[in-house]
Amino acid sequence: MNPVLHVRAFQDNYIWLIRGRSPDRVAIIDPGDAEPVLEALETQRLQPAAILCTHHHGDHVGGVEDILKHYSVPVYGPARERIPAITHRLNEGDHVKIPGLGLGFEVLDVPGHTAGHIAYYGTGMLFCGDTLFSAGCGRLFEGTAEQMHASLSKFSALPESTAMYCGHEYTEANLRFALAVEPGNLHAQTYRDQARDLRAKNLPTLPSRIGLERQVNPFLRVHTPDVRHSAEKHIGGRLDTEVEVFAAIRRWKDGFRG
Repeated sequence: MNPVLHVRAFQDNYIWLIRGRSPDRVAIIDPGDAEPVLEALETQRLQPAAILCTHHHGDHVGGVEDILKHYSVPVYGPARERIPAITHRLNEGDHVKIPGLGLGFEVLDVPGHTAGHIAYYGTGMLFCGDTLFSAGCGRLFEGTAEQMHASLSKFSALPESTAMYCGHEYTEANLRFALAVEPGNLHAQTYRDQARDLRAKNLPTLPSRIGLERQVNPFLRVHTPDVRHSAEKHIGGRLDTEVEVFAAIRRWKDGFRG
């Protein structure tokens, strides 16, 4: 039995349904749209046990209130962001025990994409919203390069077997950029081919693994000489710190059209 089901929403969002010890009960991660979630719950005969939110953007929380019209469940989310339906406000170090699922998650503060973004880590799984993507990371809408680099460093320090579930299917586009930064990265080349095959079959590239992300994701590789040299070549100048390298490739990615 797959412990995590995906629900597609909008153009490229994934809403995650996490099973626990009871196969018919699930926790819902980042329901930006209620309709596909309610349909999945009905067709697969599932009952929600909780809703978990990572950040306040509408494509991650827009369906919460409509789901609550059908099911009375607790809503967990970041303490430092305004999400009206939240019943349990969370900060770094808090632990979430989902009723009826037998699952628990540690809360990580991971600002950068938004100021109060959080992630959920436990049972070998990471639900990271829009902070980390496979082969990429989120844009800096509300946070700083220093914050995002620190947030990504938390993820990179997790066990390499950790399954990473993010909020969007961006893998192919991210790998095009990753290979612009590191054209000789054989791991990224292999992953690009695998991702192409999966998407040709309309299958998700997710979950990824933290170990794989360390090998292919330029935003987790700012400490490496190849990424530093590529970033310096792109800007035509010297970069002295990992944060400066990160900021340079994040700006490069913002304008990348490869």
